[in-house]
Amino acid sequence: MLNSLRFHLAVALMILSTNFLQLDCRAEETDTRPNIVFLFADDQCTYSVGCYGNEDVQTPNLDRLAQDGVLFDKHYNTTAICMASRANVFTGMYEYKTGCNFTHGDMHPDVWAKSYPVLLREAGYLTAFAGKFGIKVEGKGLCEDDFDSWGGGPGQTNYQTAKNESMQKYAKEYPHSTLSYAAFGQDVIREAASQNRPFCLSISFKAPHKPATPDPRFDHIYQGKEFTKPENFGREFGEHLSAQSKRGRQYPRFTDWNYDADYDGEMAKYHQQAFGIDVAVGMIRDELKKQGLVENTVVIFTSDNGYICGSHGYGSKVLPMEESSRVPLLIYHPQSPLNGKQVRCDRLTGNIDFAPTILELAGIPIPSNMDGKSLLGLLENPDEGGHEQLSFINVYGPLPTHSLSCLTQQYKYTYWWYGDDEMEPAEELFDTQNDPLELRNLAASTESTATLEMMRSKYDQQLEHWKNHAVDYNDYQRFGELFDRHISIDDKDSESPKRSKSK
Repeated sequence: MLNSLRFHLAVALMILSTNFLQLDCRAEETDTRPNIVFLFADDQCTYSVGCYGNEDVQTPNLDRLAQDGVLFDKHYNTTAICMASRANVFTGMYEYKTGCNFTHGDMHPDVWAKSYPVLLREAGYLTAFAGKFGIKVEGKGLCEDDFDSWGGGPGQTNYQTAKNESMQKYAKEYPHSTLSYAAFGQDVIREAASQNRPFCLSISFKAPHKPATPDPRFDHIYQGKEFTKPENFGREFGEHLSAQSKRGRQYPRFTDWNYDADYDGEMAKYHQQAFGIDVAVGMIRDELKKQGLVENTVVIFTSDNGYICGSHGYGSKVLPMEESSRVPLLIYHPQSPLNGKQVRCDRLTGNIDFAPTILELAGIPIPSNMDGKSLLGLLENPDEGGHEQLSFINVYGPLPTHSLSCLTQQYKYTYWWYGDDEMEPAEELFDTQNDPLELRNLAASTESTATLEMMRSKYDQQLEHWKNHAVDYNDYQRFGELFDRHISIDDKDSESPKRSKSK
């Protein structure tokens, strides 16, 4: 009898032990790292989003994201043009280290190898990309093979879903591309949930990039709407800006794009495209809720650059003014103690910060080559962290518009190096904290001499970093001389050498 009991007890202990081992194995197999959703608009400025203070627009889902998480008030793109900005985001580096922009050249594979999509996939994340990829990598093209799910496209892509090869299966239900990307995101979320696998979903919307092509299903949203113009709207508020900035296409686009003659009509189309993005954000967040993933998913929304839309009598982007360089940034992290408190963070942050942020979320060491800083600390304490200073770069377009700016928490200093028979090299200094509309250039003010000298010194530090770290290809070394305040314009060689095609 006793032996029988011992036998049955031994069997029971063996079964129980086996069950515990199985449970332990399943626990080890469960990956609790957070999911990451990175949503990237194209040419979306801060005043296209209601939570940034514009009562004329409807962005309920983005406003809710801001209420749920943290809104960043001083977030800048370190280069305000599509290709370079996307390279900044992928790699966490300044443009002169990515070596990548229009008219300069493609990214080299060794740079791409340290991008956040590559590193996350190597670490076991399911990675997905849809929309405007924006860059090319030498020998790899669009890098489709570096993602588990691909909905990306070359160049500017197309607002007609059917014309985007990787997205054609969504064309019938969502003929306009903006919502097709949301549908792609929903599929990725469902697939990752079925695999019980952490994922990183990156979506780069084409909207609201010109030519303006709003989704007609939202025609009613702003029909007949009159929009309030910003207080710095019009040419009279641009007379104090540099002659160099008026040499690019941004200056004539104030009239070419009808901001002067039909502001309401142009902004209705612009904001309607942004409304489509807002709906897409809602679709993606609803799917996260449906799959039970809200409490383990970080959602980041931002834009590749802002848009000027008539401020100072300019249009488009690229230039260092606030409307083109500063953009929306909204982050929801389910573990942040700030959630639901409608916190606004005014620390200085940049698009070079996304890659290190995403890597830290995934528990991956941040490569030492990255210039950005993780934003996670600001989701704990919004008053400490960020950057003491950032660079803003333009080396795209006509040579006179090429410039380097130094940004701090309060000031923005730009050195316009170019000079000819019609203009001299120039400086701009704006107190963006007390003069956010940039109506007064302090560079010529005797009252601001000490501030000007301080910002010149910080600018020189930024330029020294350029000289020490710029890639030796794609025409980036030359700007170390051109942007140097201490070298006479007569001693600068502005001729562009033939670009190197390989490192």
